[in-house]
Amino acid sequence: MQTPFQTRVSVVLLAVFTLTAAVFASLNFLQEGRDQQPTDGAVWYEVPGGLKAERVPAGSPAERAGVRAGDVMVAVNDRPTPREASLEREMFRTKVYGSATYSILRSGVRVEIPVILDAPDRSQHQGQRLIALIYLGIGLYVLFRRWTAPRSTHFYLFCLASFVLYSFKYTTRLDEFDWIILWGNIFAFALQPALFLHFALAFPWERDNGERENGAGENGDGQHQHRELHGNPAWLIALVYLPGVALVGLQIAAFQLWSATGRLEHRLDQIELGYLALYYVLAAIVFYVSYRGTLAPLRRQQLKWLTRGTVLAVTPFTLLYVIPFLSDWAVPSFLTNLAGISLVFLPLTFSWAIVRYRLMDVDLIFKRGVTYTLATAAVVGLYFSLIGVAGEVIHTRLPGNFGTWGLIAAIIITAQLFEPLKRAIQDRVDRLFDRKRYDYRQTLIEFGRGLSSQTDLRALLNAIVDRLPQTLLVARVAVVLADDRGHYSLAAGHGLPVALYDAHADLDFGFLDFDQPGSGSHIFLENAQASMHLPEHERRTVSLLDLNYFVPCRLQGRTIAVIGLGRTTGGDFLSSEDVELLESLASYIGIALQNASLYATLAQKITEYERLKEFNENIVESINVGILAVDLDGKIDSWNAQMEVMYAMPRAEALGQPLSRVFPPDFLDEFHRVRNDPGVHNLYKFRLETNAGEVRTANIAIAPLVSRHFETVGRIILVDDITDRIDLEAQLAQSEKLSSIGLLAAGVAHEVNTPLAVISSYAQMLSKQVRGDARLGPLLEKITQQTFRASEIVNGLLNFSRTSGTEFRPIDLNLIIKDTLTLLEHQLKTSHVQLDVALEADLPNILGNPGKLQQVFLNLFLNAKDAMNAGGTLRVATLVNGHVGVSISDTGSGISKEHVQKIYDPFFTTKTAPREGERRGTGLGLSVTYGIIQEHAGKIHVESEPGEGTTFHLEFPMLRKPVNA
Repeated sequence: MQTPFQTRVSVVLLAVFTLTAAVFASLNFLQEGRDQQPTDGAVWYEVPGGLKAERVPAGSPAERAGVRAGDVMVAVNDRPTPREASLEREMFRTKVYGSATYSILRSGVRVEIPVILDAPDRSQHQGQRLIALIYLGIGLYVLFRRWTAPRSTHFYLFCLASFVLYSFKYTTRLDEFDWIILWGNIFAFALQPALFLHFALAFPWERDNGERENGAGENGDGQHQHRELHGNPAWLIALVYLPGVALVGLQIAAFQLWSATGRLEHRLDQIELGYLALYYVLAAIVFYVSYRGTLAPLRRQQLKWLTRGTVLAVTPFTLLYVIPFLSDWAVPSFLTNLAGISLVFLPLTFSWAIVRYRLMDVDLIFKRGVTYTLATAAVVGLYFSLIGVAGEVIHTRLPGNFGTWGLIAAIIITAQLFEPLKRAIQDRVDRLFDRKRYDYRQTLIEFGRGLSSQTDLRALLNAIVDRLPQTLLVARVAVVLADDRGHYSLAAGHGLPVALYDAHADLDFGFLDFDQPGSGSHIFLENAQASMHLPEHERRTVSLLDLNYFVPCRLQGRTIAVIGLGRTTGGDFLSSEDVELLESLASYIGIALQNASLYATLAQKITEYERLKEFNENIVESINVGILAVDLDGKIDSWNAQMEVMYAMPRAEALGQPLSRVFPPDFLDEFHRVRNDPGVHNLYKFRLETNAGEVRTANIAIAPLVSRHFETVGRIILVDDITDRIDLEAQLAQSEKLSSIGLLAAGVAHEVNTPLAVISSYAQMLSKQVRGDARLGPLLEKITQQTFRASEIVNGLLNFSRTSGTEFRPIDLNLIIKDTLTLLEHQLKTSHVQLDVALEADLPNILGNPGKLQQVFLNLFLNAKDAMNAGGTLRVATLVNGHVGVSISDTGSGISKEHVQKIYDPFFTTKTAPREGERRGTGLGLSVTYGIIQEHAGKIHVESEPGEGTTFHLEFPMLRKPVNA
């Protein structure tokens, strides 16, 4: 392990080397653009007598002038050219686009050929410089973000050597700066393949140690489940760098000991490229063997990308560039350029392995690199095809000005085709490299789009925390919901401690300030040190949750919820592609959560509304007033239970019916008279004929039915049935009248008793004086008897009119019956009712109240008299049968069977049409009678047949006399 001092020295040296290489590459680029070195495009080798044309590429200035392979150049512009340096000096004097006269020996014949020199094609240099910048950028990115990762410095040295290799291009001027560029390129050429192969040999062993320390790939017994790769000895690493050292020595010998001819330089270039391709192929083999030899999932994933990237870079480079160059085969320039561009896949895939799988998005960069490379190649091919076709058409068939417009049209067309072509290729690359992950992400996207159909909030939260771990392979997921005040609470999770779901867990989510300006699209906490700037409670929350990503679910500028995710099950971070997918999915989740919350609120409101509606309906149904509502067309919309009872019409029959089919015309006249008037209109004591033909008396209120916006939507009618109240008021009035009559009768009785006493006294006196008189004696005896009888009637009337107490005492029922019949003697005679009285002689006493029992017999006797309109017989009998019994029978009209069960109900009466002079029943007599008998612990039973009469049986408990000891 490096000490801090060694680390600082390494950082300083790397910074110096990087800055120096960047400055020299920039100066070299400017120098190359400024110095236009003329060339004829042919390859000349020194031979006895001059320079021999080894290769004359098609389309080169030499080929266009007529120079052929095998020609021997003896002079240029009449100056001898025994060496390559002589030719270069003459070209430099002629300059670019100048004409140089070549003196050529062809089959022993000297030929003078004018050659127009051209500037060298350095487009390949620019492509290689682009690759160099990519190497340097990726190397710096990996070094700055993960400089503590294993082999990160080694990887950066590989990227820096690659930058020098592809950006340093000497210009053949070979001045002092050009020599620096040349030797920098030579050293980089020797070092870069060795660094690459060294990295390939060291990476599996480095990763294996790291995984073993972390316990990766161990079973329950602590035994490793995969095969170990042993460390490489120092001599093998030294052997890797030995060919590079030899290659540098060979270059030094070529420039110092030998004459650096064109043939020698070409051979050295072939050796360098062969060395480069050989090391690349060896590295690919090492990666493949390591990939096949490990069973650790994470390491296999890393080595898979290393192997793919190396094969993808090395194969086209070796087949299209190295092999043709070694064999001196002619290959189209665009193929060699494409082969050079393929080398960019090396740093993309290796940086992936350095920062661990899915940490720094190297898989994403790699796949997008493949996508953009293929898309660019396709578009470039299409572009040049369009240019070629357009140029041919324009030059042969169209005027000259159309050439420029045709070029512009070709550029626009290819630019428009790039983006859709890139998307199509990227989709294919995703499917090719990671079909399973691609399917998972497509499933996740479809899941996000289908979230809005879920309306249950708890089911939605469970679906989110179940699907995300399955798709993104993360170990911990949490969903934090925000309330109306912006306070967060943990709503659902996966892989979290159970204690966190407790309402008293004291979690502080204050660091989730996504509603603040500039808060960003997500929060990433790499480790515990990343939360050190937070307050203590928030740091505790971050530590308990152990989550690394917090993605907000925003809706209309407000955060609805936050999704928290930890590392993967392999301990890795998410890629930016996963984060972007989550950010896109978060909007769907936000909408779904909002919909579920609104649905829950709506369901709660509906429940409250239904409860309130039911409560209101219960009030309407329970109130003892008939309520109905009609719309503006006069149709019934509401009909409560009281209306059903009072109007004898079921609700189902009334609803939807117009008022004219339900209510009588007199009510409709009143309703239409006031229906358009504002305010409440009352109809007092309105006689209303019901559907059953019964006439009821009601107080009716008619009022407008208005909405919450105070718009009239109908009329509400309240019908208060006061029929029973009217009857009760009549009964009370009658009671008051009877009470007054009773008081009057008491006064009359007192006044009558005095003259009766005088008459009785004088009659008795006269009887004594005329005693023995046969004619006057009997007359005076009759006067005396009638005065006594009149006195008894008056005393009975006084006793009945007096207010009786509530005390109970022993009484004789026979005496009560006799007194009551005495009061009714006159009424019974005038109604032609005959009495049949059979009273038990030794009737036991009962415990009772005389006044109340006299009221019972009075009611029963009067009812019997009223039932015998044409006269009849009233039979009254008493008996003893374990109790004191009374039987009261009449020969009247009787009671129908449907009315027998109702005769004791208050206000129920069958006396609805009395004749003149007869009393009308109030329906209270038998009700009061039943109550008095119950008060005396007695029983009452009725037997009746219509047309045959009625019999009431009364039973009272006997008063038991105490037994003397």
